[in-house]
Amino acid sequence: MDGPGRASGAHALLRTLRRMGVEKIFASPGSDWAPLWEALAAPSAREEFPEYLSSRHEETAIAMASGYAKSTGKLPAVVLHTTVGALHATMGMRAALHERIPMVLLAGESITFGERPEYGIGPQWLRLLTDVGGPARLVAPCVKWSFGLNDSALLSATMERACRIATSAPAGPAFVSVPTEFLMDAHPEEATRSAAPVRNAVADPAAIEELARMLCAAKRPVILTEEAGKDAAAVDRLVALAEILGAPVFDAWQPGYMNFPRKHPLYGGVAPDMKDLLEETDLLLCVETVVPAHPPALLTGSKARMAFLGEDPLHTHLPYWGFRNDISVAGSLEPSLALLAERVARDLPRGSRSALASHWTERNAKSREQVREKGRSAGAKARIESPWIGHELDAVLPEGAIVVDETITHRHDIVRQLEGLAPGGFISASYGGLGMGIGTALGAKVARPDRTVAVTIGDGAFFYNPVIASFGASQELKLPLLVVLFNNSGYLSQKLDVVREYPEGWAVRTRQFAGLSIAPCPDYPALAQAFGGYGEKVERPSEVRTALQRGLDAVSKGRLALIEMVLAPIDG
Repeated sequence: MDGPGRASGAHALLRTLRRMGVEKIFASPGSDWAPLWEALAAPSAREEFPEYLSSRHEETAIAMASGYAKSTGKLPAVVLHTTVGALHATMGMRAALHERIPMVLLAGESITFGERPEYGIGPQWLRLLTDVGGPARLVAPCVKWSFGLNDSALLSATMERACRIATSAPAGPAFVSVPTEFLMDAHPEEATRSAAPVRNAVADPAAIEELARMLCAAKRPVILTEEAGKDAAAVDRLVALAEILGAPVFDAWQPGYMNFPRKHPLYGGVAPDMKDLLEETDLLLCVETVVPAHPPALLTGSKARMAFLGEDPLHTHLPYWGFRNDISVAGSLEPSLALLAERVARDLPRGSRSALASHWTERNAKSREQVREKGRSAGAKARIESPWIGHELDAVLPEGAIVVDETITHRHDIVRQLEGLAPGGFISASYGGLGMGIGTALGAKVARPDRTVAVTIGDGAFFYNPVIASFGASQELKLPLLVVLFNNSGYLSQKLDVVREYPEGWAVRTRQFAGLSIAPCPDYPALAQAFGGYGEKVERPSEVRTALQRGLDAVSKGRLALIEMVLAPIDG
């Protein structure tokens, strides 16, 4: 057992995390972590250990870790309550696994169940908190690596290993369940095994050579991406490659980041109809792209060659990925793009693709103007529509702002209108399960406290979020957010599914969409006001900009702000 002046297992765990580069611990713990709290209360904790941020809800904690990692590229840790808490966080674990977000996840457990009274293990461990195999077994399908620590002597080495596994390619969440008894035990000083970061491999030079030859031979190459912007440095490399090739860059169906400067003449926006685009190109280069086209048969029927470049271009966590590809190149993206651009530049003299670049510049300018006009014209209508909100938000957001998006039916209207954001300025928070948007934004704010962070969120997604815990964390941790809520009074995406699949069905004919309404609508602004924030409901297009400005003013003064946008009803 630990005592004053003696190092415990909890001290060893915290020191190891800090040595491995972990600067923040996001937490929603239970009583199994008392030894950790005791260690964190030590006078030297601020210098020795990572900063500990408690959010009072597992989904908020893991979403904050995700937003922090996406904004910084740094490795966070997450501390969860045993079993039930770990299960509560599995949606976020699954998202991190598929999005390749590194994080170290820790949950407590017991291995003595009160049979050794010196540990003070309560009766809840016999009836309420335990499962065969422990939390490591429960969460294993949702993480990259899962281990139940089975000896206190392995504690430091296991923490080191979890950090290295989480950051190695393909990155992802690593989970360790730690018996509270091991945290209480005295832990001897031991030699450091490794604190070196993992050096992920650059793509094979022979593969880069082959891909470069394909790109140079192509007459009309097109670049498609969804997640290149995870690393802001990779965006600069992608710009260099596109300019050498004279190739346009399009975002695919669900861009996760700001993947290319929105005002660059070669930026084509969110891809239009992929069938038409495939007919215009002879080589489609997919850079960190999960779904280049749907259905997958579109690529099979195209005459264009297909090339894929990314950390895990075959997407090994997906059960099916049936896209035709002529070459797949695996490697850490930023250095791989750098080598590719350098190699292509050797064969393509500067300016040799100027005519092609001019063609796409002219076409993209027309496309961008059509998008802007859609936003402007929406402002002249009687009721609020999502393109107008995106247009006005783009006009008022300060330089360096970050937008975290958790919408579905409004997503493309938002993404297309936000032209002023810089690389690192956009994060998608709707990977599979909804409910992580506000927490992800809080994590982005932890990462970038000097920047304005806004959340665009649908009313359906808002209901899935742990709003009370997240708003409480916003106030307690002094992390002000602007929440822009798109209120269409129901689960519009699900309603549209019914209309699409059963246009003449009973649901459409009777206007009955059972279970797909949010009624009655709560007083959304009051939720922000309950936490000392600013709240406002907006119903007319002419009020949108001034309401957003009032919200931003509140945020600049350190207050949470929620602006509810009451949208025009959509038939169906």
